[in-house]
Amino acid sequence: MIAVLKKTVGVLREAGIPFALAGSWACWALGGPPSRHDVDLALPHADAERALEALAAAGFSVERPPEGWLFKAWLDDVLVDLIWAPTGLEVTETMLRAAQPVNVDGLLVPALTPTDVLTSKLLALNEGHLDFEGLLAIVRGVREQVDWPELRRRAEPNPLARSFLYMADELGLTPEPASTPMAKGA
Repeated sequence: MIAVLKKTVGVLREAGIPFALAGSWACWALGGPPSRHDVDLALPHADAERALEALAAAGFSVERPPEGWLFKAWLDDVLVDLIWAPTGLEVTETMLRAAQPVNVDGLLVPALTPTDVLTSKLLALNEGHLDFEGLLAIVRGVREQVDWPELRRRAEPNPLARSFLYMADELGLTPEPASTPMAKGA
């Protein structure tokens, strides 16, 4: 997977396309648990088509799935997701400027902030997808780098995201638990 990541980064840099490592890979690169899934890269929607064309020209198999927020590219049976609208967010120049450079096997790659990655992961929670175990592992690894007030603000609309943050508070994974209506009335 790292070899495919390196090749993808090279192709995108050669094409002058801004990007950042996203998803579980970004959290891994910033100190979280290893990721064994696909490689996620965030990029502006305006650059997505050009990125897909550059990867196709470099020998990747490409797909434009119907979801409307990502493209897919494969090389050596490794999937690379090119994401411009992770759940609850839109990849912007500001988001990419906030990305932190990380060393991935000797290659410096920008990685989205843990706050941005966790926002997307928390807002993607639904009754059919409640992977609290994976989220807990990520939070344990990157908790010092998270802007907790901002993450709580972003998670507010999703009751499952709020539930996860409550659990993280109770487990002592957050710097200071949010006040809850129950705590206020006690």
